[in-house]
Amino acid sequence: MPDQVRLLNQDLVLQVKKNINPEIFDLDKYEPFLDALCVDREYQKTAIRNTLRYFLGGQYHNLRDLAEENFNKNIKLKDLCGSFHEFKQHLQMPDKLSCSIDLATGTGKSWVIYGVARIMLAEGAVDNALVVCPSTTIESGLMEKFKRFSSDDTLRSLLPNNSKIKNPHIINATESITTGAICVENCHALYEHVKSSIRDSLAGKGERTIVINDETHHVYNQTGKDFKKWKEFLLDDEFGFKYIVGLSGTCYIKDEYFVDVICRYSLRQAIEEGFVKTIDYVSQDTSIGQDEKFQKIYDNHIECKNTKYRLVKPLTILVTKDIRACNKLTEDLINFVSDIENIPKEDAANKVLSVTSSPKHKENVRKLRDVDRSDSSVEWITSVSMLTEGWDVKNVFQIVPHEERAFDSKLLIAQVLGRGLRVPEAYVGERPVVTVFNHDRWSGRIKHLVDEVLEIEKRIYSYPIEKEPDYNFTLHNIDYDRLPKTEEYKQEKEYEFKKGFIALISQAPALEKSTEYVRAVTGDERTKKTKIQYKMFPIEDIIEQLHNKFQAIDLEN
Repeated sequence: MPDQVRLLNQDLVLQVKKNINPEIFDLDKYEPFLDALCVDREYQKTAIRNTLRYFLGGQYHNLRDLAEENFNKNIKLKDLCGSFHEFKQHLQMPDKLSCSIDLATGTGKSWVIYGVARIMLAEGAVDNALVVCPSTTIESGLMEKFKRFSSDDTLRSLLPNNSKIKNPHIINATESITTGAICVENCHALYEHVKSSIRDSLAGKGERTIVINDETHHVYNQTGKDFKKWKEFLLDDEFGFKYIVGLSGTCYIKDEYFVDVICRYSLRQAIEEGFVKTIDYVSQDTSIGQDEKFQKIYDNHIECKNTKYRLVKPLTILVTKDIRACNKLTEDLINFVSDIENIPKEDAANKVLSVTSSPKHKENVRKLRDVDRSDSSVEWITSVSMLTEGWDVKNVFQIVPHEERAFDSKLLIAQVLGRGLRVPEAYVGERPVVTVFNHDRWSGRIKHLVDEVLEIEKRIYSYPIEKEPDYNFTLHNIDYDRLPKTEEYKQEKEYEFKKGFIALISQAPALEKSTEYVRAVTGDERTKKTKIQYKMFPIEDIIEQLHNKFQAIDLEN
């Protein structure tokens, strides 16, 4: 049997004991509530159950207890770190009852956040819940969902009659956080210089507050001073928070997977079970120049719009590395759309929405809410990779990572893919496909990252084999130096120089070009042909242009 060491993300998930004393915490009484909240999404129920067992089961005092229990039982964790002391160094908040939940983007983290908060309040384990997210866009979306859940009489009626807090009120930090509140705020409201009720309301009350972090990879990666302060807030002794849980669809610190995950529902599982779209990405493409690439992207877009997904208004999103690149791409795209559709540039600009952190695009961020609507003119969205979270639009059917830097880590790949995973209501159950039009020249360099994010494996084994002695052989080094050989040939007759010309073939105004795509998870391949139109110029124009160039050189001399 081959001796091999392989570490998958699933191998690093910490297992929480399922057998808990019902006298301490009876999870069964909340099953009707979970069924009504999550319906057929069993992975959401599993995430909520695991979190509640960890927090309320009485088996663990902090993350260190859970991690040590798993380290002693899990040989894969020992392969990762030789000792528990070394493993403990990777834990972000070992002294708290803290953990992470990994749910693929588009699979409904909001339901899990609400379920955990509401049961913790109903059980009387906490007096209030603070939900922290990285942006006002996400904050607005969570507030809208939570208010809808809280107004649902069925959910309320399915909680146990003896619930301590049966109907929490949903607020943000413009109000004081009182008993029975679920407060939703973006991380910028946590800071001392910002006017909000958080610091005054929660000082010294951390033992009776659960903090739930949405998009928790920001806390762990600390990309910027704002997110560093987010983690500082969680660890601040002024509050003394006891219960901390983070959710993300991208549980990576760059390329390294979190080591405090207690429940995982991977992107591969979500695709296989039909909860998100299937993914096709480019494996081979021969596009020459941006115009040809734009034509192929446009052909995919029109195919979705007119044929494949005509019941909705399909969107294409193009992702760049920074704001400057985004501005340039937006301008080029508007010019292209204007030319190919033969419409005024102003009309083409109305079809393209640029979303960045630049102040001039502030209004565009608000417009994102409406791009799914049939009366919106937007069909194309240009964005910077890290600015697309919390965008719950479901009509994205094509994603274009415009540069390699927008797609060169597991974190970025998972984020970028996540923008197009949600399935529109009109196509639920039909397994729609989102196409990722990456550049094939760097698809090989990022393919292993995509494969790891999607858990696609090609295994190579290396191990000794038993063999007979006569299998041995001697390896010789062969000298490959060239030995030049020169021969002379005498002229036998006069050379003939005849006047002639080269017959040039006219360039075709259009040619079919192929692009090869690979289906993520299954590895199935398909070929898409696109008729590429070339700009044609009369020979007279070329001659005149050359003449003018030569004339300019003469004048310079």
